[in-house]
Amino acid sequence: MSRLRSHARVIRVLWVIALGLTIAGAFTLMERLRIGHSMARRQRWSRWFMARLTAALPFRVTLSGKLPEQPMLWVCNHVSWTDIALLGMVAPLSFLSKAEVRTWPVAGWLALKAGTLFIRRGSGDSKLIQKQMGQHLLSKHSLLIFPEGTTTDGRSLRTFHGRLLSSAIDTGVPLQPVAIQYLRDGEPDRIAPFIGDDDLLSHLRRLFAHAVSDVHIRLLEPINSQGKERAALAFEAQQAVQLALFGNSRQPEEVRPAARAA
Repeated sequence: MSRLRSHARVIRVLWVIALGLTIAGAFTLMERLRIGHSMARRQRWSRWFMARLTAALPFRVTLSGKLPEQPMLWVCNHVSWTDIALLGMVAPLSFLSKAEVRTWPVAGWLALKAGTLFIRRGSGDSKLIQKQMGQHLLSKHSLLIFPEGTTTDGRSLRTFHGRLLSSAIDTGVPLQPVAIQYLRDGEPDRIAPFIGDDDLLSHLRRLFAHAVSDVHIRLLEPINSQGKERAALAFEAQQAVQLALFGNSRQPEEVRPAARAA
């Protein structure tokens, strides 16, 4: 791909991000004027923004499975920052993120205005965040978490941590497991993962320096959380995602395009 075309695509993404900043600024103004700024409205605008950001990224997206008709705690494997845009366009969602993201230039402010909940790793505020998550779910707003706790290269799955699933158990809200997989020429994409010391602009340049690749998003069968221990619930969700990604082995499976969900 030509350097000029690659740069043009990066500029398009940055333009969409600038649009997101405008929307976030509008929400800030509404807060100061004490005009209604409900979470439902935030999620709708966030989904609209994520759809446009996804359209600017070099991916062919295939979505399979049934969208849940009730609020759920979504749990998904984590490969890249692009997971958020891709999943955020699927349904009205809020995200749980590490507290460091709140301090990131631009992205942190966008995340805050989109209704993201932030958690400090290793701190003593786990009960507080579980309470906030529970209130969020009881208010009938879906929430998505990445229970691996970090990104991977997409070729394996880390252990799903059960601590943050307590909010689903306490509120009786089901889990919506999701498997996201990046493929390039039928093999796990080595360019899409955002790991280590990657920075956003370098990652964008790397993505756009190559041809369009495929992303498969699978909405799996919901899991009932009532009466379950959080470790058992986490293991059940992990096994569902593991099976969807790699079949019965730990090696990536070849995936055929699936029908888009209605």
